[in-house]
Amino acid sequence: MFFDALAPSSALQLTRFTDIDAFRPAESLEDSRSIPLDVANFAAARAIVNLPACRIIVARSFARILETTYRAPGGMVILPMSDDLCASSNGVELDARFFVALRGNHHCHFVEPKVNHHALIMFSPALRDRGWFDRADALWVRIADPATHLHARQLVQDILRTASVQPHMFETTEVAAHLQEGLLLAFDDLFRMTPLPDRGAPSAGARSARLVQQIDEYVRAYPTAPIYTADLADEFGVSIRTLGGAVAKVRGMSLHQYIRLKRLWATRTQLLRSGGASVASCARAHGFHHLGEFAAAYRATFHEAPSDTLARARQTGCPGRLA
Repeated sequence: MFFDALAPSSALQLTRFTDIDAFRPAESLEDSRSIPLDVANFAAARAIVNLPACRIIVARSFARILETTYRAPGGMVILPMSDDLCASSNGVELDARFFVALRGNHHCHFVEPKVNHHALIMFSPALRDRGWFDRADALWVRIADPATHLHARQLVQDILRTASVQPHMFETTEVAAHLQEGLLLAFDDLFRMTPLPDRGAPSAGARSARLVQQIDEYVRAYPTAPIYTADLADEFGVSIRTLGGAVAKVRGMSLHQYIRLKRLWATRTQLLRSGGASVASCARAHGFHHLGEFAAAYRATFHEAPSDTLARARQTGCPGRLA
């Protein structure tokens, strides 16, 4: 990816992250919460350029479960920046053929099983309506014409490279507006394509997403209680198969794996925040009553012992954030 060829400048904000705890504060500012799926190989980066009526954010993401609330009164577009993008939203599989559009506010769930590169373009409400966003407070997926998509991607890359090596060009409103107009024209072409039929908001996917949301709420409401699949299915009035299928569809893992992962991250957050608390008390507070199994699962997920996390937090005062 072209991040290695970029350097920060007065026109380009460039940040690289090699540690999830350093990434958390930046994420929290955007009302997002990630559960990384590969802590040992964590790496992320983002480059930001501001134009007169839009902001371009190009990101190198990481394998994760992402929950985020987008607020885009002027509209936004998520554009794949590589040919191998792989993600899903509420069980809808996304790849490099599609782009995502939204205007208004929307709470979104994504699963990224691998590193992805994408651009998020946020438009100002002051931008003249170009007929792109025909409905508010809804995220929808569109098929991108390959040649048009490639052109838009190349324009984004060119703008970032220009901001890196020729930042003075962005000091002149006329030049910045010219760069922006080229990008807007490219999006005019993208939005002329037909929206993805049916799969953009499938009823089955929506039902699965609602079930996963109910599971999230249940885990938060009963952090210390053991959770059994049959009891959870009875609670929500569905079959065990339906419940397991919903989690597999939306989160890409089994129900047991998902609940354990959420509780492991919640425990880690408490360890990072704790002053005098012990590992055992933090573990039990999040439903881990067999400390040997907890320690093994924790080490397998975070590649360190829970006592190491706690000791590091006491030494550095490292802030945590609930995933």
